[in-house]
Amino acid sequence: MRIFIDIGHPAHVHYFKNTIAYLNSHSHEVFITARDKDVTHLLLDSYSIKYVSRGKGRKGLIGKLFYLVSADYQLFKLSKIFKPDVFLSFASPYAGHVSWLIGKPHIAFTDTEHAKLGLISFLPFSDVVLTPKVFNIDLGHKHLRFNGFMEQCYLQNNYFKPKNAILDKLRLESNEKFVIIRLVSWDASHDIGQKGFSSSYLLKLVEEVKKYARVFISSECELPKTLKNFELEIEATEIHSLLYYAQLFIGEGATMASECAILGTPSIYVNTLTAGTLEAQKDQGLLNIYHSSEGIIKKTVEILSDEKSKERQQRRCRKSLKDNIDVNKFINWFILNYPSSFEQLKNNPNHMNKFDLDNIF
Repeated sequence: MRIFIDIGHPAHVHYFKNTIAYLNSHSHEVFITARDKDVTHLLLDSYSIKYVSRGKGRKGLIGKLFYLVSADYQLFKLSKIFKPDVFLSFASPYAGHVSWLIGKPHIAFTDTEHAKLGLISFLPFSDVVLTPKVFNIDLGHKHLRFNGFMEQCYLQNNYFKPKNAILDKLRLESNEKFVIIRLVSWDASHDIGQKGFSSSYLLKLVEEVKKYARVFISSECELPKTLKNFELEIEATEIHSLLYYAQLFIGEGATMASECAILGTPSIYVNTLTAGTLEAQKDQGLLNIYHSSEGIIKKTVEILSDEKSKERQQRRCRKSLKDNIDVNKFINWFILNYPSSFEQLKNNPNHMNKFDLDNIF
């Protein structure tokens, strides 16, 4: 089979890296295009995954429209050369448009309900849309749900082993507590009209955290001079090991908050936007959600003052995930057996239980 995969965000590299490795090892042809966003290309290079860049993208609605036309044309030209049997992406409008133009199926994943502009741009051009079971919007007849989270694709314990060398790299003492604060750039289409921590509040938060733990700030934007000393400088491939060992994560980004839920690290997600995945993880006690800065410092102190908070969080994590499927196994099966896989799940959703974590084959 010939599979064309479009990647638009660093998280998508992680979602599909194990599937890409599986497909390549089973003699399937994989062609990848990737937006030059943040560390997306760096991650692909670090995993020795070949790709073609589709550029950096644009800001603002008008800029995004121009980029849409440009990226569609680029993918169309590449697809005519590669001649794919199927397109695969996480909510890529470009893959959706081009698959429709050349008459090939597009298998799309998404877990972000509030990205309504994104949904409108790819849904009509996709043949099937796969989402976590907890996705809280019905996308119609082409919508299928699976019992799991996207972050399991790379953080489930049979795929991920934390490397404690990162602790030495950051000169952390044995059992020394540390907290990661994550700031986002607010330039995604679903971020329009949103904003994050003010500099003054961020400084106040850091000063409070310092009483209990080391502070590292991971930011997509330039930090003010007063906070430069806390800037996290590590390789992109090391972040998940650091999240695993952290005592607490506080961040504006949904991806890292959800990653911490899978890793068993206490987390505080701060954003007016939420999603079914995040709400489900909140209900299971895997993360905390705040829509403003009010109450964050109090919750932070509560977690950092509790010596057993991390231990309890890891127990909750193990209990929560034991009922989920192995998402990678499911994705591999679905792609290679499409379209019959779609019909099987439509007729019998329980068919995916064969990918239960207790029955990994």
